[in-house]
Amino acid sequence: MSNLQKNDPYVLLWFEAPLQAWGADSKFGRRDTLKFPTKSGVLGLVFSAMGAAGEQCELLARFAPLDMQVISYRKTKANGNKQDKQPLMRDFQTVGNGYEDKDPWQTLLIPKTADGKKAVGGGSKLTYRYYLQDAVFAVALQVPSALSVDITKALQSPSWDIYLGRKNCIPTELVFQGQFANFEDLNEQACSFSQLKNLVEDFRVAQGEIEGDEHLTLNDVAIQFGQHKKYRDRQVTLLYTQEEWADG
Repeated sequence: MSNLQKNDPYVLLWFEAPLQAWGADSKFGRRDTLKFPTKSGVLGLVFSAMGAAGEQCELLARFAPLDMQVISYRKTKANGNKQDKQPLMRDFQTVGNGYEDKDPWQTLLIPKTADGKKAVGGGSKLTYRYYLQDAVFAVALQVPSALSVDITKALQSPSWDIYLGRKNCIPTELVFQGQFANFEDLNEQACSFSQLKNLVEDFRVAQGEIEGDEHLTLNDVAIQFGQHKKYRDRQVTLLYTQEEWADG
């Protein structure tokens, strides 16, 4: 199990929206999504709320050793049973069209061939983008103590727009749901809030390699944002409810 810090507080982030997207290894024209939020995506949201632009290497280094856990929920039917999962939504979008090739700046945005020439038949390309539908997550993000007040204020009054993975994924519930001294207190609040919304737990994502149902290595610990992003790996363990495990 990873060596988690003990003295830094947690903030409870509530991610609820018609669409969410949390890419971890998407490339080129196919933009996939994991079935739960990534740490790099969550920090991107927090940094946007703080108005922190650019590479932010020093700030990211303060978050790198801290904990992040996720609880995934599913809505319930009238009889109290879980609703069926919504399949991934696949959206088709074109990129690279609508730019003026006589403008040197706009020309940089037009897709080109491998040798830098204009593409035959134009520069627009079809891309595939995948989204989670009607997903709900409670995210327990551990934050540096010295920054906890600033982060709390930023999440309540963001400097820039915040969204759940992509700019078209607008939250439909207040994202910030409180600050807590430890994960146990946060977990209790998340459980109470989910009950008010008639949600039931599907699975959890714990940081580190612990006893659980599935172990994953994610390249989602951001060490540099900006134009040239850099990441390192993080081990997580998925803990399924009995029903979720049976569903596969």
